[in-house]
Amino acid sequence: MTDPGRPAQHPGEQVPASPSGAVPDNTSGAVPVNASGAVPVNASGAVPVDASGAVPVDASSATAAGEPVAPEQAVQATSASIKRMQRFTAANMVRSLLPLIVICLILVVFPTLRQNASDPVREVDPTSSERATAELAGYPLLVPRGLPDAWRPTSVRTNAGSASAGDPVTLQIGWFTPEEEYASYVVSDDPRDPALDDVLAGATDAGTAEIDGETWQRRTTDRGETALTRADEGATLLVTGSAGDEELTALAASLEPYAP
Repeated sequence: MTDPGRPAQHPGEQVPASPSGAVPDNTSGAVPVNASGAVPVNASGAVPVDASGAVPVDASSATAAGEPVAPEQAVQATSASIKRMQRFTAANMVRSLLPLIVICLILVVFPTLRQNASDPVREVDPTSSERATAELAGYPLLVPRGLPDAWRPTSVRTNAGSASAGDPVTLQIGWFTPEEEYASYVVSDDPRDPALDDVLAGATDAGTAEIDGETWQRRTTDRGETALTRADEGATLLVTGSAGDEELTALAASLEPYAP
């Protein structure tokens, strides 16, 4: 009895069988037929098969699931891929980066705009550095107190943040003075600290000065500036800068024991 699901075999036609005796099938599970509904044969009258023994399938007429792909669908898929590639243009990249660029400009420009163009001096707060030095130093810390507002602190440095207990500790503070000069105060128990050594190494003696009941050694630095220095309970104090003697004397006289 003829299988209604398989095309009729014409007399004289031979369909090669696989080792199991079945007609080779393709991956879709069905033998391809031609327009008349018959299995296509070659010149010898046999159904052509590939090297694996299966009936070949036209790859352009089927998908991986055995469903045909319409030409219109293939064109649409190609067009979508092209559109995705066109979106990755230089202009689109610039537009995507524009918000980040604007944020960076705001962070850089805004602080600059807040500064007074006629006053380029940037003040700092030495409070935290003074506290850190006082907590770690092995000597009683003296710091300037009571200076007029016209004395504007512009720099501060301490190594207390990286020092361990028992290590030498240095504090250095700089001011923009009322006479628009620079004055610096240094206190350290390390005589080789650059803040001290760079000033005093080549300085020459220039007598002494009595300031607020304390005797200071007066020296002249290699740059011709005045340096006032004295020892206090294991620490060396230094007042120097381009400021005149009057302002340097006022700075030395303002020193008091640190109090939180």
